[in-house]
Amino acid sequence: MRILRAAGYRVMPWKNGGGTTTEVAVSPDGAGLDDFDWRVSMARIEAGGAFSSFAGIDRTLCVLEGQGIVLDIAGGAPAELTAASAPFSFPADVPTGAVLISGPITDLNVMTRRGRMAHTVERLTVAAPLEIEAEADTTLVLPLDREIMLVGDTPDRLGPLDALVLDRGARKPRLEPIGSTILFVIRIDRPGGNH
Repeated sequence: MRILRAAGYRVMPWKNGGGTTTEVAVSPDGAGLDDFDWRVSMARIEAGGAFSSFAGIDRTLCVLEGQGIVLDIAGGAPAELTAASAPFSFPADVPTGAVLISGPITDLNVMTRRGRMAHTVERLTVAAPLEIEAEADTTLVLPLDREIMLVGDTPDRLGPLDALVLDRGARKPRLEPIGSTILFVIRIDRPGGNH
């Protein structure tokens, strides 16, 4: 179990140069945009336009703040995402354009290399204590806007947008939110794993 602090996240340019992304975690450590197995990041989108293309990558997008975004994915029906929407998954290697609904947004972006890794993203509203099962190879827990206390042998806390990282089989941490908050639970596995 380890905690990644939001203040220490790496900020880097988008692959297409159109903005910046804040990298929460990447595997293997230090991997670049062309050779990661998986990557969790946040991006500030100031204007509509084309998404960067990532060959052989599956991605899931969640809106963290702002009015939302409409995605046009390879000519399919437009997909409208807001802060209340469920996480939205799509291939990162098909042409994708975006239009902002009303002003800039910040998104959470989870990407895995197809055939090597797979992922799920859950968006939970939590107000009561809970435990998270570490049943995937890697599980990341990210609170959106409130502090969450970690209760156990070594008590600690997660601030907004800090990430708790659990490896498979880790002891279940007890999470106690300070008030109601949105919690993102990201599970990353090798295909054919238990999840």
